[in-house]
Amino acid sequence: MPAPHVPPRRFEPAASETAPPLPTDAERLAACVRPAGRAVMAQQWGDLLFAHWRYPAEAIQATLPPGLFVDTHDGHAYLGVVPFAMRRVRPRGLPAVPGLSNFLELNLRTYVYDRAGVPGVWFYSLDANQWLAVEIARTLFHLPYEHARMAMQRTPDGQIHFQSQRTRPRRGAVTTTLTYAAVGAPSQAALGTLEFFLAERYRLYAWSPTGLMRGAVAHSPYPLAPAALSALDETLLALNGFSPTGRPPDHVVTSAGVSVDIFPLRHI
Repeated sequence: MPAPHVPPRRFEPAASETAPPLPTDAERLAACVRPAGRAVMAQQWGDLLFAHWRYPAEAIQATLPPGLFVDTHDGHAYLGVVPFAMRRVRPRGLPAVPGLSNFLELNLRTYVYDRAGVPGVWFYSLDANQWLAVEIARTLFHLPYEHARMAMQRTPDGQIHFQSQRTRPRRGAVTTTLTYAAVGAPSQAALGTLEFFLAERYRLYAWSPTGLMRGAVAHSPYPLAPAALSALDETLLALNGFSPTGRPPDHVVTSAGVSVDIFPLRHI
């Protein structure tokens, strides 16, 4: 069944607000620094795929809330599909809980910065197959999580098969299918490269009933490797109101993963 095309949420007057200059290299590096204060959650992210399509910046800007601006690299904006495994998810300082702390996630994202020049991530949807995690993330982090049935299998030759179908769909019960594998040695992304722009993001934004909020994550730089795709669709783009591009992703990499600390959201 094809994914329904539903217009994404639009905020006013974000689309017409004059954008400040793009973040400088110094501002991008500053956003990678671990923030002061105490982390509230700890977790591991594993077997990630970063699949990105170039997309018109004006179409993305029209979906952003006041105070956020579409970030670009060499003049291009991007939409990204990112599946991965969440492992040992728990409050900081407490042990993982069997049956609750390991689950899967699939998100559609873009890249933004705020009026202060802080670069980060804006999520359109985050599907997960752990009921409690979805409810907590919606309530405490104001993120657009969705309940889903999901599966991830690794083949003997290293391919990862990932499937997701929303169980209480907001915009259609369709299945997203991805199959990917690393095809080279991992390395860290260098400042100024497209890999750094797409993957090295340590701030996230959310829209709450009281306005725009920003949170932080802390982890070591991703070990990124080139990826080969044998199955990937654009279902998530259509589910979130974006017209599919009809072409393979413009950039794909994979990562074995990182250990992550999560910090609370703050109003900005």
